[in-house]
Amino acid sequence: MAALREQAARMPLLSGLDEAELLRLIELAAWVLHSKSFSGQDGVRLGTRSCASVALQMALPAMNLGKSALSGWSDVVLYPSPFVARDIWMDGIGLQHESESVLIGQARQDGPVVLSLPDARASEQLDGWNVVIHEVAHKLDMLNGPANGSPPLHKGMNQAQWSRAWSQGYRLLCRMLDRGIDPGWLDPYAAENPAEFFAVLSEAFFELPHHLKLDYPELYEQLALFYRQDTARRLPEPEGMPAPEPER
Repeated sequence: MAALREQAARMPLLSGLDEAELLRLIELAAWVLHSKSFSGQDGVRLGTRSCASVALQMALPAMNLGKSALSGWSDVVLYPSPFVARDIWMDGIGLQHESESVLIGQARQDGPVVLSLPDARASEQLDGWNVVIHEVAHKLDMLNGPANGSPPLHKGMNQAQWSRAWSQGYRLLCRMLDRGIDPGWLDPYAAENPAEFFAVLSEAFFELPHHLKLDYPELYEQLALFYRQDTARRLPEPEGMPAPEPER
């Protein structure tokens, strides 16, 4: 627990957490370290700080959701750099295909979370992207089936409001990109499919909450309900951000 608290103090991502929140986060991260098997590939030697960093980042989205949100998988695999992932699938007429991709993170529905360790450690910063949170968001999305951008919602959340906000936000981003409009702070990879849209916006919720709340207020609201956190409250607003337009 002491190592987790020391590591948390080094991470800008966790700035703004009050003592009660920090304690919940550390307790959940300790459970992650105890319940998940951390392994290194291609010569990676796992140190206390690296494992603590990854566990804290994995615990952050689930801080107010509990251990069950991180259930259904048991392994965290860490590589020393971006890694090659191989996929095999069958097409509509029964032909088998195989592809290779170079990735910095991957979450499989039936398997581990795989990460490039340098990219996972770089995700400690508040710079707008976070591969660990991205892959955990996929795992949350997979709790009710294949990742599709529609994770199981909590009691009291409105499925129709969720679906409307996400479909409108996704269509807006796709139209912007089709017209050659720069989406600014939002990674264009979010337009890959609804599952990636949810994962990338989850990154933004924890890394760039003020940008997200300004440009996609309905999505910010839905993510705040889903993660049971108000990240814009606890993180300072960046200098130079435009003021929100008054409600009419």
